[in-house]
Amino acid sequence: MQAAVYEFIGTAIILLFGSGVVANVVLNHSKGQGGGWIVITFGWAMGVFAGVFVAAPYSGAHLNPAVTLALAYLGKFAWANVWGYMLAQTAGAFAGSAVVWLAYKNHFDATTDANLKLAVFSTRPSIRSLGYNLLTETIGTFILIFGVLHIVAPANALGALDALPVALLVLGIGLALGGPTGYAINPARDLGPRIAHTLLIREGTDWGYAWVPIVGPVIGSALGAMAWHFLHLP
Repeated sequence: MQAAVYEFIGTAIILLFGSGVVANVVLNHSKGQGGGWIVITFGWAMGVFAGVFVAAPYSGAHLNPAVTLALAYLGKFAWANVWGYMLAQTAGAFAGSAVVWLAYKNHFDATTDANLKLAVFSTRPSIRSLGYNLLTETIGTFILIFGVLHIVAPANALGALDALPVALLVLGIGLALGGPTGYAINPARDLGPRIAHTLLIREGTDWGYAWVPIVGPVIGSALGAMAWHFLHLP
């Protein structure tokens, strides 16, 4: 139970920073309006750093169903606990984005562009091409999982300070691969806030795209875990 609670807390922290920085950059009359992509990617990276640092001693700080599935596939996490972790992660992402909505309520009211409101909660493609969008999310998550597995390997492990290289990895993915889709690379990060958007904004949620930031990260997770496993066979 404590581990699931910290998965909830850690993922909520990620979304508090991540959705918060997007709200700051895109919503009308915010102090950070127009800050740009560099500000957004740094905000998400700092959210990952804070979330992982807080949760690592108690849950291992998966904070992402793609990470949980990869570790379960590799025998490093019990399959019986997978659904509990994923539910906690999705609920935490929902909660974190809902808190951002509260903090920026006046700015949501002052913004008329439905796409900008959705961007605070969930990802959307720059060019809608579902096959390529799926491929981009798969590639980004592959790099995330492959990198994380090496970062937390016993020879490299830094304990809770693994939060720093993981955050830098997420920063790099955002800078390099975030342009086409907004780099969900985490099904809970997109699904939980998309549910929150449906309940709080009630228009323009784009559920027709919602499967891409779920399926792409799942495929990327599997490929990243298999690649790591192949390279580390005895």
